Amino acid sequence: MLGPMTFDLDHHGDAEVGAGLIDLAVNVRHQPMPGWLAEPILASLSDLAAYPDATEATAAVAARHRRDPAEVLLTAGAAQAFVLLAQALRGARRAVVVHPQFTEPEAALRNAGHRVERVLLREEDGFRLDPALVPDDADLVFVGNPTNPTSVLHPAGDLAALARPGRVLVVDEAFADTTYRKGCPGEPESLADRGDLPGLVVLRSLTKTWGLAGLRIGYALGPVEVLSRLVAAQPLWAVSTPALAAAVACASPIAIAAEREIAAALTAERDHLVERLRHVPSVTVAGVPMSAFVSVRIPGADRVRAELRERGYAVRRGDTFPGLGTDWLRIAVRDTATTDRFVQTLRDILAERSEK
Repeated sequence: MLGPMTFDLDHHGDAEVGAGLIDLAVNVRHQPMPGWLAEPILASLSDLAAYPDATEATAAVAARHRRDPAEVLLTAGAAQAFVLLAQALRGARRAVVVHPQFTEPEAALRNAGHRVERVLLREEDGFRLDPALVPDDADLVFVGNPTNPTSVLHPAGDLAALARPGRVLVVDEAFADTTYRKGCPGEPESLADRGDLPGLVVLRSLTKTWGLAGLRIGYALGPVEVLSRLVAAQPLWAVSTPALAAAVACASPIAIAAEREIAAALTAERDHLVERLRHVPSVTVAGVPMSAFVSVRIPGADRVRAELRERGYAVRRGDTFPGLGTDWLRIAVRDTATTDRFVQTLRDILAERSEK
């Protein structure tokens, strides 16, 4: 358990992207929007004179996860949910964030006045979660699954072991729909359907797989008594009508089937990236990646990132993530041809540096 250290918690991958650069920094899928999603979003534009009504979208998300609609709160992206939790749960006595993970939860907690403690997972353990590391008296706990930036997928049982009466356990599943395991009919290790665990709040995002980062749509799943406190902190009409239309479409059977197909294809593309990276001298892949991105340790990564940028590639710096440091980079999974070109460029840079 470590206290606060200085990290740029507000830095995100979009800051790395620039004109003319191949984007390997942002974990949003770059593919044309399917018609079943684009059409209802476009149709919703004719209803913008009316205030948004979340009833249909809430019911659709609830049905997808076999939940009561009262256990669903739609939000303007998962990022809004972090802020709502931090504001609504200011009475928490001991807030703990498991790192490395997405930095927005800690930033939101600190901005709301919480004193945040960090549990740092170790590289030598594959950045896997050990439930015993979380203090027993922590009454507000945040953990990602799969974890951004390491791409590690924690076993559902280990996460469930953290749930208990008197504690709010927040599991960020923003990338759960990118995970795939052969023979598993759904999302492996997801707790989204678990309404039986005390104090469990699962956060989801619809922006990654479907390329909706600019639309801002996500949701929280959890106990009514917790979500009611978030509702009280949320502005009226927080989710726009087009975003609600997207939520309905993305909860449909056709969307769920498409997600599984995309996740399976992504798995092959990620495995190809990992295999190529493991054969690059001086490059170490973090843990066992299971999502849409891979983190790597490279000596002098900050300089390597700058040289990659000069040669047309934007990657995400790792030193803003507690638990990583200046020798880390995060790389988004793309198609195999893009991967091959990128890895060759990385090889060239590292070979040139070794010759100096």
